[in-house]
Amino acid sequence: MTIAHNQGAPCLELERSLPSEVAAISPFVDRLMVLFRKCGCVSQGESDVEIALREALANAIIHGNHENPRKHVYVRCRCKPDGVSIAVKDEGRGFDLNKIADPTAPENTGAVHGRGIYLMKALMDEVRFEEGGVVVHMRKSAGQAAAKDAQTNSLE
Repeated sequence: MTIAHNQGAPCLELERSLPSEVAAISPFVDRLMVLFRKCGCVSQGESDVEIALREALANAIIHGNHENPRKHVYVRCRCKPDGVSIAVKDEGRGFDLNKIADPTAPENTGAVHGRGIYLMKALMDEVRFEEGGVVVHMRKSAGQAAAKDAQTNSLE
């Protein structure tokens, strides 16, 4: 992990691997959010980033790695004053994004699973999948979050 304070450089760059255990999500995310707060890269969209990260990790552990104890989930983060970017990679076979059911469709509203990708896309400024769905890249801009909040407040 690198923490820097010079102008223009990332405040935080981190690479970590987590075991494929749902219980590993909260302690990791809690510690990471403390670091993000210290760097100031998620001041406006803090809860959005936290929820999206929890969803990405849960998807990787449960659906990607099938909670296989021999597999890991890999996380890369870069926190800068203008925002945060996160990549989550699992060791699964991936998935076809086109075959993911729409969680807002009436027949799916009672489903136990199926909202993670929808939430990530709704909460983050950018979400893209690579390597057949094995890697998810997410980005949240501090500036855009502030602009969205200002626009929302002016409408009230």
